[in-house]
Amino acid sequence: MATFEKTGSIILKNPNLPSLGKTDLALPAIITQNGERTTKRFLEYFTARIRNPNTRRAYYRSVSRFLLWCENYQIDLATIEPIMVSAYIEALMDELSAPSVKQHLAAIRELFDYMVTGGILPYNPAAAVRGPKHVVKTGKTPVLTPEEARMLFDTIDHHSLVGKRDRALLGVMTYSFARVGAVVKMRIQDYFTQGRNAWFILHEKGGKYHKVPAHHKAVDFLEDYLTSADIWNEKRSHPLFRSFGGRGREISERPLYTTDVLRMIKRRSVQAGLSPDTCCHTFRATGITAYMASPGASLEKAAQIANHASTRTTQIYNRNDDEVNRTEIERIMI
Repeated sequence: MATFEKTGSIILKNPNLPSLGKTDLALPAIITQNGERTTKRFLEYFTARIRNPNTRRAYYRSVSRFLLWCENYQIDLATIEPIMVSAYIEALMDELSAPSVKQHLAAIRELFDYMVTGGILPYNPAAAVRGPKHVVKTGKTPVLTPEEARMLFDTIDHHSLVGKRDRALLGVMTYSFARVGAVVKMRIQDYFTQGRNAWFILHEKGGKYHKVPAHHKAVDFLEDYLTSADIWNEKRSHPLFRSFGGRGREISERPLYTTDVLRMIKRRSVQAGLSPDTCCHTFRATGITAYMASPGASLEKAAQIANHASTRTTQIYNRNDDEVNRTEIERIMI
């Protein structure tokens, strides 16, 4: 077991221990002062229990903020009580939105749960603390109309390899209701045919795989890109959507990251004259909305395609009710 400093929050630079993504793991003083057993349990929670790097970073920020608040009020780990956690949440509600506060509370509650099961604490002081009420019935993500989506695809230069890649990527996201994180993780082997049908394998949250039938337009876009990039015969484990580099804008072996896709979407949206608020999630919501507007569409099937555990989540992405509401409100003849 490594030895940790006891003075203030430190940075863990031991190469034998994991870090939080691209940054070293800062250990709060309230944790290190409670001994090596507590420190080890704290590290295990973030490095072994939480596998998703985005969740790990978000939860670490939330927990660190709370522990720093405790340090400022000279509260030891063992003396944290529900009333203290409640006071912190109340103060947080003056600064952050309800969803953010709920996420902070969830992170704190789960860390203390892990401390309790590890024998560090006798009980979870955050277990009885209630967060703010927050019910989402309609999403805020901008959604494109079918005409706007077609216009965006048409404005992308499909004669250039970069344009072919971008059109294929957006096509997969739109026609498969795919998260951007799942698409950028795709490998060449994740597009395949069985008989007459083409399929995508999406790498979802938690290491899960989701098999989705490939829409014929997405197939056309993707095969145009694969043929032009001449990567059909490469190793099947190589990234599907890649970055470009060099003066000749040659395709590399480095996969795109979500930040790369977001910048691309912003640039393509401006070129097409669309809202600057268009983002990665726009295409997931656009696909679901277009599907639900078609005759015979099923919310349950949409949830299955989108890999949602609940149809309530899928309904948030469906914006067809927005148009109904506007139609009804215009009936007010004054």
